[in-house]
Amino acid sequence: MTTTPPVRQIRDISGLLDHASHVLATRMAAAFTEVGITPRAYCVLFHAQEAERTQIQLAELADLDKTTMVVTVDELEKAGLAERRPSATDRRARIISVTEAGGRAVARGTEVADRVHREVLEALPQHEQEVFVSALSRLVDGHLAEPVESERIVRRARRPRY
Repeated sequence: MTTTPPVRQIRDISGLLDHASHVLATRMAAAFTEVGITPRAYCVLFHAQEAERTQIQLAELADLDKTTMVVTVDELEKAGLAERRPSATDRRARIISVTEAGGRAVARGTEVADRVHREVLEALPQHEQEVFVSALSRLVDGHLAEPVESERIVRRARRPRY
């Protein structure tokens, strides 16, 4: 008995977003070789430069688990881009401080990230660029802002180690 598979009525948004995210991550990783750091390291440095933040706060902003964050900060310290220091407001806490070299990496990384994002947007017609960013932002800030509870654990796609 041959059965006809169902026909999708709506485009597979999950597949489109997953694929786009993966390809964008590979483009970003390739572009960041110019700076000599990974996009993950850039993200941590960027947020550490914004304000005095603990390792835990930075892990949350960068969407990293504790182990990955420790490894990332170890790499940043070894490269002379960041230092762990006591917090000025809580002597028990350690903050991640960006060094001068780290500041230069953030500046160069920002140029790289902006260039990659600009190239992606320029693949769309001019009149679609703002609409795309606006619609995606509304989704991420609204309907897709928070994961929902599920009986089954939903794992994130594995990200390649850089």
